Amino acid sequence: MKNLLINEEITNAIINDPYEENLIDISFGDFTIPILTKISYSNHIDYKLFNKLKIFTNNKKKEKTNYYKSEIELYSYTENIKNPKISIIIPAYNVEKYIGECLLSIIKQTFKELEIIIINDGSTDRTEEIIKLFMKDKRIKLISQENKKQGAARNRGLKVATGEYIGYIDSDDWIDLDYFEKLYNSAKKYDADIAIATNIRVGGSKKAKNRLNIDSEKAVSSLKEKFEICNHLKNECPTNKIYRLSMLKENKITWPEGSYCEDKLYVTKAIYYANKIVSVPNIYYYYFRNPKSTVFSKGIKFSEDKNNARLAVIQFLRDKKAFEIDGQYWGLNYQKKIFGIPIFIVKESICTKQIIIVGLIKFKRGILWI
Repeated sequence: MKNLLINEEITNAIINDPYEENLIDISFGDFTIPILTKISYSNHIDYKLFNKLKIFTNNKKKEKTNYYKSEIELYSYTENIKNPKISIIIPAYNVEKYIGECLLSIIKQTFKELEIIIINDGSTDRTEEIIKLFMKDKRIKLISQENKKQGAARNRGLKVATGEYIGYIDSDDWIDLDYFEKLYNSAKKYDADIAIATNIRVGGSKKAKNRLNIDSEKAVSSLKEKFEICNHLKNECPTNKIYRLSMLKENKITWPEGSYCEDKLYVTKAIYYANKIVSVPNIYYYYFRNPKSTVFSKGIKFSEDKNNARLAVIQFLRDKKAFEIDGQYWGLNYQKKIFGIPIFIVKESICTKQIIIVGLIKFKRGILWI
């Protein structure tokens, strides 16, 4: 790491940051300090300003901890829930900056009959310490394991869940306070296996963006309508939904493990097997654009996992003869590169191949693999 000149301008920028974006990860120009409290000492650093930043960061941590304690005192549910209506599964890995707000949005829910299962997936920061602050709420169960990624963590939660429905929340996201109340009521009203809400991307340098816009309550049951109402082919989100647990168990729907893109096949199977899906307006799941999230990984492993997940989805739909949504979901079957530039590409959907030769596209249609 390059040595960084910490000057008064940088110090004030960090201290006056209203969103606390730079408390841990600090970027300035071409330089980055990964962890504020782990800055290497050098002759280029103003020690007085460094200590000022360090004290400021520690004070902010204390303020947050005290804030969590006061909110937990007010909103913790101190009664045991014998038959929870919804089990919420939250995998958590190194999210000390975010998990407190996530859990506050859950314990404050207007819907109280919850089981809150948190899987600490091998965190090495203060994540578990913050979770334990919230365990005054009797609905919270903490499971700790070595790091196995989200798929394995969610499967661990599924094994112990006892709710009628399952909800997933990522540990750096949050939800409206009536989120589960409205989802559950609509699911019961229509006897639907899945209820979905609008999800909004927030955070980062980009403006907030609705990933799915729901403006009315509507229940659908045909395969094409189920995929369309979830906008699944463009928005493969597992977290803006609740799923009937009995439907998941009957169809043996579990999370692929060891993959970066475990959500694609899981959600596809759930949508396929659901008897009905109901859309629920005026409630929101807030998806935080965390710069450290695996969804922003650009490595070869991530790219391979992403394409393999797409091919697994296509194969599943092909096996189920879901031809009515052919051509809406594609996976890379083969490509030939010269000097790193693709010149021949073969993509596949459920029963269609797409061949691209140096920008020219040719389609072959028909039941080619069945």
